[in-house]
Amino acid sequence: MLVRGNAEVTVTLPSDREIAFTRIFGRRPDLLFKAWTQPEHLRHWWGCDGSRLTVCDVDLRVGGEWHIVMRMPDGSDHPFRGVYREIVPNERLVYSECYDVPQIGSPEWLTTVTLDDLHGSTRLTHTILHRSREARDGHLQAGMEAGSIQTLRRLDEHTAQMSEAAFH
Repeated sequence: MLVRGNAEVTVTLPSDREIAFTRIFGRRPDLLFKAWTQPEHLRHWWGCDGSRLTVCDVDLRVGGEWHIVMRMPDGSDHPFRGVYREIVPNERLVYSECYDVPQIGSPEWLTTVTLDDLHGSTRLTHTILHRSREARDGHLQAGMEAGSIQTLRRLDEHTAQMSEAAFH
């Protein structure tokens, strides 16, 4: 298993088809779950640095669909969509995901987010299961590792603001 990352995020390749990102957040699991599943929060953190969401639709139920369009600083749009497969509030979220550009024909992957309660903080593990090793490696070569690390940092910043707002 390859392990890399930075001081905040550990990136592992648990199998020949998986990428896993793990980060400890100084927040409760319920706050992270809310941030990951509610459009009014997703809009603030989902995506790499400099990006913003122009579309953020979430039907949070098993079988429900989600659709996000991430606009990059250069004005290009990057649409993603998927279907929720498993929802365990404040603990686990499993959904399909694909880069929704027909001319590319991006294969679907399966994303699992687990929230482990560490009594005052949370270990979040974001695991992506690809259909093949080649698909996984292509995803890594496209820059998704750096983008995911940035996204988790943005999630940390947003949930810090959510925590502060709860006290006011």
